[in-house]
Amino acid sequence: MLVRRDFDDIREIRPRAALGALIVVCAMLVLVVRLYQLQILRGEDYFNQSIANFRKSLFVPADRGLIKDRRGHTLVDNRPSFDVFMTPAFCKGKERDEVLTKLREFLHLTPEDLDRIRADYQKSWLSKDRLERFKPFLVALDIPRDQVDVLEGHKTEMSCVNLIPTPHRAYRGSPSLGHVVGYMSEVTPDEMEQYEEYRRGQTIGRRGIERRWERELRGADGKQNIAVDAKGRELDKDAQEALIPEGERLVPATPGNNLVLTIDERLQKAADAAFPGRAGAVVVMEVKTGYVLAMISRPSFDPNMMSGRISRAQLKELSEDPLKPMLNRVMNENYHPGSTFKVVTSLAGLENSIVTPGSGISCNGGYTMGNHRWRCDKPSGHGLMDLRRALQFSCDVYYYSLGDKVGLDALSDMAHRLGFGQPTGFDLGREIPGIIPDSKSVTPESGSLRAHAINASIGQGEINVTPLQQAVAYAAIANGGTVWKPQIVRRIESPDGKITREFLPEAARTLGVKDTSLATVRGGLVAVVNEPGGTAYRSRLPDLQFAGKTGTAQVMKLGQKQKLDPSAQQYFSRDHAWFASFAPAQDPEIVVVVLNEHGGWGAEAAAPAASKTIEAYFRIKREEAAEDVPAAQAAAPVSSAAVVTQ
Repeated sequence: MLVRRDFDDIREIRPRAALGALIVVCAMLVLVVRLYQLQILRGEDYFNQSIANFRKSLFVPADRGLIKDRRGHTLVDNRPSFDVFMTPAFCKGKERDEVLTKLREFLHLTPEDLDRIRADYQKSWLSKDRLERFKPFLVALDIPRDQVDVLEGHKTEMSCVNLIPTPHRAYRGSPSLGHVVGYMSEVTPDEMEQYEEYRRGQTIGRRGIERRWERELRGADGKQNIAVDAKGRELDKDAQEALIPEGERLVPATPGNNLVLTIDERLQKAADAAFPGRAGAVVVMEVKTGYVLAMISRPSFDPNMMSGRISRAQLKELSEDPLKPMLNRVMNENYHPGSTFKVVTSLAGLENSIVTPGSGISCNGGYTMGNHRWRCDKPSGHGLMDLRRALQFSCDVYYYSLGDKVGLDALSDMAHRLGFGQPTGFDLGREIPGIIPDSKSVTPESGSLRAHAINASIGQGEINVTPLQQAVAYAAIANGGTVWKPQIVRRIESPDGKITREFLPEAARTLGVKDTSLATVRGGLVAVVNEPGGTAYRSRLPDLQFAGKTGTAQVMKLGQKQKLDPSAQQYFSRDHAWFASFAPAQDPEIVVVVLNEHGGWGAEAAAPAASKTIEAYFRIKREEAAEDVPAAQAAAPVSSAAVVTQ
């Protein structure tokens, strides 16, 4: 009996032991799985968090590259300033609210500012990436010096707040360069998702050179690692050395590259001073290279204001301004070219053998097709005109007749050859193509092909071009038929001044027209300026012969003018004034295009500005030559024969 009882006891103990062993095995298995999760799957995350608990990482902003004009004069550089950042991990709950109260007082923050800061704080805490709360986010940009002093005096009370020395853009060039250089503003969440190298609070280029050449200019930020306690307070020197290896304490920033533009700042200022309009554009470009020497879009904006503490009221004022100061009229707006387009009609007529340089067309004051009559600007008519005199006097009837005979498709073909109806490839960013109609694009409801051709022959109807396209086209006529790609960046330099990339002139195409055709058109453009009766004769220069064409483009029909607000009618009902020119006439160096929005007659509101700009170009050229002579003499070696010993 005793043996059986012991045996029964053993049988009862054995299952209990097995159950205990199973529990131990399961516990060990759970522990192993958990260790695997902690050390293998998420080991790196927890390692980084452990480091973040005693290490505060502050970025070291890189100096953005300089922007210079063709002579090396600085147009845009960087000035020292301070931005305010907050690290969420080092101020929580009540402490956060206390810090925000102090920041509101010290930085004069608005309720909207505080809402933004709280939203950014919450975004950091709610991020799936727990390390996000250890990353500083922007509180205030480019604060004044007195606020810097206040924050420095209270920094021990706000260990989660850091003042970071940050270079900010200083736009030192002419105010008219706003659309050329662009401006800076804070990167958006969408941009941070698109470009991993950007962080919250960083700025990015907007418009112009700053936007188009962002990657060359921006450089790479560095990093400074600081040992801190749980409250984010910086530890002493010994602790810094013990906790953070020397090579990890500071990763220097890498400055961005410098850009040297083709712009001549002196000529830019002269062209801006010469332009009389409230709105419009001026383009000065080298005829034989395509390098843009001056580019004005008026009205413009202040890049310093746009890149700094611009208020909502100021932004609203800019956006609601009827003159649209944020619009780059040189390349992002198109206009009827008016009579400046007659060079296209002239070349189409000559190349298609519709006219010869000597053949004549009679003007009696109007041109009739069916029951419609197109009027000439001279009601009594110009009489018998050849092509040269038709350009000189800008006879509309001559071109109505020529356009009717040439046809819309021939006009369209020649316009496209000259660069109209398509982007020019300008290295400043997006540009609109303009409109050049042909037989495929017009509809029967909009009128017959003949009517479209007649309207197009004088740059009206559906024709729309940009001032930049005008410069490209007139340069091709001036230089003998090469259509250059316009460029505004001459070279890229490393921070130490070494050339890393140079941009040579780049031809887009050749016109493929006869030299005699170009010579005939150039002769007419010379007569426009330099012979009595020419529409720009009053803008001629006494010691320099240049060529050009006036244009007056109708912007609305007479019935539309009556619908305008009386206060705006006087300005907005006036026609656009054009003048496209090149100089010198015999061996052209530059092309100058002026568009004066609602300026009226091209001869009065555009040609004088082009004349003054041309005069300034050659004056500056003489001054530069005089400046270079002493420098060349100083660099020249002294001949031994000229050395006199005392």
